[in-house]
Amino acid sequence: MAQKFRVSLALQPLATALFANSPFLEGKPNGYLSYRSHIWSDTDPARTGMLPFVFEDGFGYERYAEYMLDVPMYFVFREGRYIDAAGQSFRDFLKGELPALPGEKPTIGDWHDHLSTAFPEVRLKSFLEMRGADGGPVERIVALPAFWVGLLYDQNALDAAWDLVKGWSMEERETLRSSVPKLALDAPIGGGKSLRDIAGEVLAIAESGLKARAFLNGEGQDESRYLAPLHEIVARGTVPAQVLLEKFHGEWGGDISRVYAGESF
Repeated sequence: MAQKFRVSLALQPLATALFANSPFLEGKPNGYLSYRSHIWSDTDPARTGMLPFVFEDGFGYERYAEYMLDVPMYFVFREGRYIDAAGQSFRDFLKGELPALPGEKPTIGDWHDHLSTAFPEVRLKSFLEMRGADGGPVERIVALPAFWVGLLYDQNALDAAWDLVKGWSMEERETLRSSVPKLALDAPIGGGKSLRDIAGEVLAIAESGLKARAFLNGEGQDESRYLAPLHEIVARGTVPAQVLLEKFHGEWGGDISRVYAGESF
């Protein structure tokens, strides 16, 4: 879990870049390639971000639980209604001292609810939830799980991905996260390099992981075929948001309504 969490956090900005697809706000360009990702970078730091402690020695389930106990609560759900517990402490809840429900202690369901109120770039529940990518058409919707499965579900691929990112400092990871909403593949990763310089290598690792799984369809094709849209993005050198902006300034003549005819699926 810890190795997968670290790889996922380190490479989440690459997912943001490859799937960046939110360059408009109120009918015009907003200055970002992933405005959605930018919004999360400016939302309640107590429950968002890159979680530096994940990269510390000894990280495991207990450390994540401690983090979640310190995330301020939102609510408690009882008998079909939400009880406002905004800003209160789950630690107090465990002691029966929650102001919103004095004398009552939490159920495991309350803990599951609380886990859903943190929004870091990768969220741990009974699985690791990847939160970096914008939406898009069906071929990219299936490319996203293929990307992560290829990196995380084969040990050789996971080790290769970790070798690629383990030398990054926390400062470099934070800089990458803060710059990727605007710069996408041109976001810096230190040493004079950018995500563009490693994107092909990461896709090759993901492809190797999918091939090693050897989950075949009826025609004998493995899951690596789902990475095709990402290979195309890397080869083209422009992410989906940049393609939309080119159309907006070109064939669409600045008419944002054209996005519905051109991009609906």
